[in-house]
Amino acid sequence: MAASIDSPAQVVVAGHVCLDVIPVLSGPAGLEPGRLLEIGPAEMSTGGAVPNIGLTLHRLGVPVRLMGKVGDDLFGSAVLEALRARDPQLAADMVVGAGEITSYSIVISPPGVDRSFLHCSGANDTFTADDVRYDELASARLFHFGYPPIMRAMYADGGSELRRMLARARDAGPAISLDMCRPDPDGDAGQVDWPQLLKDTLPLVDIFVPSIEELLFMLDRDAYVRLESGADVVDLALLRRLGDQLLGMGTTVVAIKLGEQGLYVRTSDAARDFSDRLSLNADEWRDREVVSPCFRARRVAGTTGAGDCTIAGFLAALLRGEGPTEAATSATAVGASSVEAPDATSGVPPWPELAARIRAGWERHPLTLTRPDKEPA
Repeated sequence: MAASIDSPAQVVVAGHVCLDVIPVLSGPAGLEPGRLLEIGPAEMSTGGAVPNIGLTLHRLGVPVRLMGKVGDDLFGSAVLEALRARDPQLAADMVVGAGEITSYSIVISPPGVDRSFLHCSGANDTFTADDVRYDELASARLFHFGYPPIMRAMYADGGSELRRMLARARDAGPAISLDMCRPDPDGDAGQVDWPQLLKDTLPLVDIFVPSIEELLFMLDRDAYVRLESGADVVDLALLRRLGDQLLGMGTTVVAIKLGEQGLYVRTSDAARDFSDRLSLNADEWRDREVVSPCFRARRVAGTTGAGDCTIAGFLAALLRGEGPTEAATSATAVGASSVEAPDATSGVPPWPELAARIRAGWERHPLTLTRPDKEPA
């Protein structure tokens, strides 16, 4: 059963919010000048980190509050009504910008092919630290912020506004979680000094949950170009190097989303503060490395939001007090269930149903990562 918003929020999810328009495609969707391409009806749903992660947590039974910004337009009304349809109070902390436009994405998701996006940032660009309700954080156990690379105020000036917000959130008491997204390489965010921004920001972050594509774009552009060209560049040696680099920047837990290959988790040898904030066993989380392969979906109806749902599964597991192996398993299970529906969240059942599916022997994809030396636990 989904959580009641009347319960004290365990998680506050803030950041990017948009309206996703997902046309049904029966095959490749190449756009050619002058050509009409017939498509099916459009699925419209909320998108972005706030709805994707927040609503998935809600479906998993975690009391959550959502904080994002929309415009006072038709798309904004649609986003707010969609949130209220899940729970009347889920839109209570959303900001409506007068005269601003709501962010939207046209999601191109052909069957069996990874999705691509046409995106307008809209009101996300003016979201600032002052749009967060810090009074709500005092009773929360976790604050998650998502998608700063497509929120102009958050990446401008080297991320100073992002750090101001995270510092205020951390002072309020909860553990801090952060995820990313790939910016437009030719846009302003593509020109940001991301290694320096991460170096300055990650000391404020307990849990960092990027994708491998995002990390390589920000930290190893040569490897990113090779990955985008189809080269098989991801192995445990690369993941360990990235994990060491990120832990060295100051975060405690790194969970790297690997798409079809699953999830890689690496933790610091100094996990006490992170564990205390979430009431976890510090010894269980200290200096760990885990790779969790993907579970096999019954069908792949759409991959939109699968990474966000994986994050939600990981965070929900932390709130249940699980260790690194169990948390990674939970994360990949939630991510796999999400692709069984065309939108981001409706394929995710309540956690007891997913847990039963895992216990019943839910089949996983084989682990394909190259093992250069020892296998992770």
